[in-house]
Amino acid sequence: MVKFFVAILLITTAVNVFATQSFDNCILEKVKTSTKKQLVKDIINICQLEKEDDFKKESGVISKRIAKEREASQNRHMLTAHKQNYLLPVTYTSNLNLDAYSFEQDSAEELKEVEAKLQLSIKTQLNSEDIYQKGDGLYFGFTLQSWWQVYADEISAPFRETNYQPELFYLTETNYHPFDGNTGLMFGIEHQSNGRTQLLSRSWNRIYVNFLFEKENFALSFKPWWRIPEDEKINIGDSEGDDNPDIEDYMGNFELGLIYRDDEIEYTFKGRNNLKSDNRGAFELGVSFPIWGDLKGYVQYFNGYGESLIDYNNSQQRIGIGVLLTDAL
Repeated sequence: MVKFFVAILLITTAVNVFATQSFDNCILEKVKTSTKKQLVKDIINICQLEKEDDFKKESGVISKRIAKEREASQNRHMLTAHKQNYLLPVTYTSNLNLDAYSFEQDSAEELKEVEAKLQLSIKTQLNSEDIYQKGDGLYFGFTLQSWWQVYADEISAPFRETNYQPELFYLTETNYHPFDGNTGLMFGIEHQSNGRTQLLSRSWNRIYVNFLFEKENFALSFKPWWRIPEDEKINIGDSEGDDNPDIEDYMGNFELGLIYRDDEIEYTFKGRNNLKSDNRGAFELGVSFPIWGDLKGYVQYFNGYGESLIDYNNSQQRIGIGVLLTDAL
């Protein structure tokens, strides 16, 4: 595990070096064309101002949210939203994954296609001073998702599945401004599991890079990942070994995210694909809208594989409606 953290630090150092190249090139060019009366410190000041101008692009939805979070992070006990936080009291799935619970036949038959879904996601910034460049940050995040059989009174309304996702990531802006927008990079390592044992156990670990782009009320993220290999499971009932060796065949190798905000209405899209001939993956659409005060309504539609870890190889459509506590941005 230490090797992976070292790898992340090396990559972020490389990004920092790349970000300073334009400043160094500026100084070299000014020296070549300068007059004898110009002092070195004057050249440095000119290039510094040009560098600052490069960053003075109009802040988009990502930058505005990060600025608010950095202000809040002055309180060391402050936790902020990471991903969306929502409660969908009513969701319906087209294909309930009964095969996963086949060894509990009696209770599996009582599971309902209608259930509740919720997501809670928080993060906190670990650094109080800049690490490599101005405004960068090291964060710890945690996301919990649950699918609750609240309408299955016959089996005491259990939580059918809960996924836990802790992650450690580094976030920094870059000097790259395509289409007069702003960009950033995230480097992270994350674990995801459902906390179950034996036949219901599902988990995996990933290292990822996330490229971020924003312009005004539009934001895009492209997040490819590499799964950290696990030992092969010798017997299906063993507690040790890979519980889901083929998970990438269904969950894919990257996630593409799009967000657009129109006044108080926010539209989101997330898509995954394995880039193979079978074209497995998934997409999720969401729309949030004001209903009362700061409370927002939220409608979510999912289609494909891997809505939850227990369903990683189960294709389904799910639609739900509820309330959104915090927006994506």
